[in-house]
Amino acid sequence: MGNNRSDKPLTTPVQYLLQVLGSKWKLPILCTLSKKDVLRFNELKRELAGITNMSLSNCLQELEHYKIIKRVQYLEMPPRVEYSLTDNGKSLLPILKNLDEWVNKQLEINCEKAQETEPRDS
Repeated sequence: MGNNRSDKPLTTPVQYLLQVLGSKWKLPILCTLSKKDVLRFNELKRELAGITNMSLSNCLQELEHYKIIKRVQYLEMPPRVEYSLTDNGKSLLPILKNLDEWVNKQLEINCEKAQETEPRDS
């Protein structure tokens, strides 16, 4: 990949993780692809409100580079391109589910703490 972020040497697994999955759109793309076996570019774009064509294209290229998603181009008119999770990408799903559960628990804890610190009416 020719961007500055991936040209830097990686020294920790966390740096690698952030390089592979650490953008605003990559996790939402993975979640969207996990709901259906195959999606086309415009279907993905419709599901991801606010993403630009360029951002979606760049994220898909990066995820394909890391073997997280598979891109299949059909040589027909009009051209058709489909995206799906690879086995490697599917192996991330349980991890993402656990992470989602952890985040939700942290949000509950933070909400409880915020309620405890709010001034009470006497």
